[in-house]
This record gives sequence, C-alpha cells and structure tokens, in this order.
Amino acid sequence: MNGYFSSYLTVAALLAIGLAVVSGALLVNRLLRPHRPTPEKLLTYECGVDPVGEGWAQSQVRYYVFTYLYVVFAVDAVFLFPWATIFAAPGFGVATLVEMFVFLAFIALGILYAWRKRVLTWT
Repeated sequence: MNGYFSSYLTVAALLAIGLAVVSGALLVNRLLRPHRPTPEKLLTYECGVDPVGEGWAQSQVRYYVFTYLYVVFAVDAVFLFPWATIFAAPGFGVATLVEMFVFLAFIALGILYAWRKRVLTWT
C-alpha cells in the first residue's frame, strides 16, 4: 500500500513544482515589465480599427447556429480521416464501413433536423 500512495505523492509534488514555476515566471514578468499606462494604451483596440460609437452591438442567433453547424462538420471530418486510413487495413473492412455509415446517418439526421427547423436558410 505504501507504493500506491507514493505515486500520488509524486504527482502532487510535480503539480506543486509546476505551479511554482508558472507562478514564479508570472511574478518575475510582473516585476520586470514596464508599466506606463496612457489614455491611448487604455483605449479599446480591435483589428486595427479605432472604436466608434457604443461598445455594445446586438448580433443575431443564426450566426451562432452556423458556427455550431460548422463545429459539427469539423468533428465529422476529424472522425472521417482516421477512419479512411484504417479502412484499408486487413480485418477492418465491413465492420468499420457499417460503423461509419451509422455515424454519417447521425450527422445526416442532425442536418435534416436543422433543415426542417429552417435553420439553414439565410435571410
């Protein structure tokens, strides 16, 4: 039982050392950096354009929906590429093909649901 808990002690020690190194680096950075705030430095800056008007703007929900749909397709691609590499390996043919069609059916069902709810229309 002693060896079991010594493994946890090793992990805790490494975690403490890591936190000490990160905290020390941040503290040294804070002590050595120049700190001269000016009104120009404190002004909000984004993409090279100076701010004009209020800082609050309402955006439509459909942009977020398109973002979520993109994430779904990106995850789909992440799963398709490894599948394509192992599909040709011996012993994985039919089973991986069936599993991938089940996966693609779930993706297609999600797209069909989004289409039926008129999420994919851009107006």
